[in-house]
This record gives sequence, C-alpha cells and structure tokens, in this order.
Amino acid sequence: MNITIYDVAREANVSMATVSRVVNGNPNVKPATRKKVLNTIERLGYRPNAVARGLASKKTTTVGAIIPDISSIFFAELARGIEDIATMYNYNIILSNSDQNKDKELHLINTMLEKQVDGIVFMGGKITEEHVQQFKTSPVPVALAATIDETGSTPSVNIDYEQAAYEAASLLLDHGNELPAFVSAQEETEINNQKYSGYKRALEEKNVTLNEEYVIKGDYTYDSGIEALEQLMALDKKPTSIFVASDEMALGVIHGAQDRGLKVPEDLEVFGFDNTRLATMVRPTLSTIVQPMYDIGAVAMRLLTKYMNKEEVTEQNIILPHRIIERNSTKSQ
Repeated sequence: MNITIYDVAREANVSMATVSRVVNGNPNVKPATRKKVLNTIERLGYRPNAVARGLASKKTTTVGAIIPDISSIFFAELARGIEDIATMYNYNIILSNSDQNKDKELHLINTMLEKQVDGIVFMGGKITEEHVQQFKTSPVPVALAATIDETGSTPSVNIDYEQAAYEAASLLLDHGNELPAFVSAQEETEINNQKYSGYKRALEEKNVTLNEEYVIKGDYTYDSGIEALEQLMALDKKPTSIFVASDEMALGVIHGAQDRGLKVPEDLEVFGFDNTRLATMVRPTLSTIVQPMYDIGAVAMRLLTKYMNKEEVTEQNIILPHRIIERNSTKSQ
C-alpha cells in the first residue's frame, strides 16, 4: 500500500500543510513538530510524490539533457559536468541519446517538455530552423552545450573553434610541413564549418594553396580516421602532417599510419582536437586542442539554472578558453 501525505498527517496528528512544509524544508515549523513529522515519515516509509509536488509548485526540479551519444568519451565528460552542477543546485537529470538524428532530437525535446522538466541542456549537430523554433516556443529555458545556433538566439557555451583550428594548422605549418591535410566531418554544422575556416585561414596566412584532395571528411569515429589515412596515402603526393577534427579520428589516423609502417611523428605528424582521455592512451601520445568538455557542460548547466531561477544573465553566448597541448605525435620546433 502506498503511504500518502494524508497518512503521515493523520499519524502525526498535524495538518497536511505542516507535513508539506517539513518535506519541502520550510523553516516555519516548530522543532518539536518537525521532529514528530520526520519520525512519522521514517516509521511509515513515506516517499514524497515528485510528480504531485511538481504539479503544486509548477517545478519538478528535473532537467532534460539531450546528447548525441553517451558512449562517446567526449559527450560523457560533458554529461558529467552537467550532472555535477545539477546536483549542486538540487536538480535531477533525465538523460537521452539522440544519435545526432534531427527527427529524434525534435521528438526528444517534446518528450522532455511532456515530462514537465524545468529546463533543457541540448547537445547536437546542425541546429536547423525547426530546432530554433522549438527552442523559442519552449515553455522552459534551453541552453546549448558544445553546439552553436547560428542565429545566436539560444543561450550556449562553446570555445572559439575557428581560432583553435587555426592554431593547430599553424603549428603544423611552423614545423615545416608543406601542406597539412585536414580530416574534417561530413555534417555541415557550424562547428565543423568554423574548424574548416580556421584551417583555411592558417594556410592563407602562410601563402599555402589549399588542395581539396587533402581535405577528407569522416564521421568522428575511429574507423573513419583509418579510412581517411588510407585515402590520403593513396595520393601521388602524400602529406607529412594531418590535422584531425577529433581525438577519436586522430587515433584511427595514427594506427592506420603505423599499420603501413609509418613512424609518427618522424614520417607523419598528427594533431587532434578535444583532449579527451584517448589523447594520453595512444602511443605516441596525441598533440591536441584542449577543449574543456567538463567545463562546457558545467557552465551550460549553471547558465540554465540562472534562466530557470530568473537570475541576471550578463552573457548569453559564452566562449570558454582553449589551449594547445603538444605531446609526442608532433615534432618539437
């Protein structure tokens, strides 16, 4: 039998309003009464109904987090940042995988709203007009993490992807590589476009002519990194360095090169992006862009709490700092 708030009130000989105040931490209850109610709750095994409380307060203290793939190290670190800040502010997380599928993303947004969440943290790929429309008409706040809305209308937390890619490509050029190859991503997202723009800017600054044969599109997976390496090694003039848009693809590039008998970095320099744990697991260890995934998730969640609690927000689209870390997959200057 489910124990209700009515049962607790009857057993403790107090009103249901008093029980509610005790459960919700309201200080306006006499210490003796509070103790009596808490003892009764423990004895009866009462568990407050979160749905009922949410209907009464119009808050469920839950936040929806929509991410492409929880099995990805990149998104797992983001999710951890979201979870830790949510816990700090007494919110529970409902986590869903979207597989970076637009229809599934839009469906999950509606599902989260049906569950009466107080806010949504969204991580995805290409933000379409349909996404933006859903964000604008959402009855609760939405914040983007490691995701860009080109209209700038949705609060977001990112790094400067264009500048980061520029710095990575520039480093490879400064090491004397004639034309670094670039392993990008298939999907035409704003982040991928910015990475490509940064790569091109580095070439233009050094008066290096872009060769589209040196630009290979993968899907951010290890296997696509191996495939990209094979395509580049099939060229008549093979690159001596490769800038890769994610660490996981970079591992595929390194292992594909090693399978061919190439030495990294002596024969081929490889530079990644993200600084996930994979970067220090591979041999040689991977030079990469440090994108603070945990911090992006944490700051996105904190930004969302400000909107949910109607706090002042001074900056809607936050850009966190990135940096380069050189390890053993690139040569020292």
